[in-house]
Amino acid sequence: MEQELNKIVIVGMGPGSEEYITPAALKAIDGADVVAGSKNLFNLIPDNGAQKIFVGADIEKALGLIEEKLGKGKIAVLVSGDPGIYSFAKLVIKKFGVQACRVIPGVSSVQTAFARVGLDWLDAKIISVHAANPKVDIVETARVGKIALLAGRKESLEWIWSFAKGLKDNRRIFMCENLCLGNEKVYETDLSGLPGLTIPSRTIVLLIRRDILE
Repeated sequence: MEQELNKIVIVGMGPGSEEYITPAALKAIDGADVVAGSKNLFNLIPDNGAQKIFVGADIEKALGLIEEKLGKGKIAVLVSGDPGIYSFAKLVIKKFGVQACRVIPGVSSVQTAFARVGLDWLDAKIISVHAANPKVDIVETARVGKIALLAGRKESLEWIWSFAKGLKDNRRIFMCENLCLGNEKVYETDLSGLPGLTIPSRTIVLLIRRDILE
C-alpha cells in the first residue's frame, strides 16, 4: 500500500476523444485520490470525487502541488496523446524520478495521423513546431521519407512551408486537424496552398516522400 501511495501514475489520454482512452487509463483514474491534468482532459472523464490539480501555463506550480500530495494518496497525472511524445510526462519524471512514476501509454495524435493516411510510422521523424520553431539539420532530415510535424500556430505553418521547400523533393503534404474529434479534417495540400491555411491548435502535418505512397 505504501508503495502505491508513493507512485505517480502518468496516464496517456489519447488524441482527445473518449473512445480512444484505454481501459487501463480509466482504471488508473478511477482509483486515484488526486488527479492532475488540463481542463480539456478533465472534460473527457467522469468525476470520481478525486481532488483535482489543474495543469495550465504555470507548470512549476502544478509540479509543486503534485509534490505536496505525494505519499498522501494515489496520484494520476493526465497527459494528452501518449506520454512518450512531447509530453508533460517528461517534466514529471524529471522532477520525481523514474522509480516514482508508472506510465500508462496512450494513442498519440502522430500515430493516428499516420493511420489516417494508411502508413506505418516506424521510421518517421517527429518534430514539434507547436510552441516554438526548432533548429533542424535540413540535409540529414531530407533523408527521412516520413516526417510528422506537430503544428498549431500561424508561425508553425510559416516554418513548415520554409522547411518543406528546403527539402527540395516535392513531398506530399497531409493536414490532419482535430483528429478523433467531431470536426476532424484530413486533407492534402501542396506548398503553394500551405501559407494561406488557417489551422486549429490540434494539427499534425505529414510530409511524405512521393515514392512511399506510389
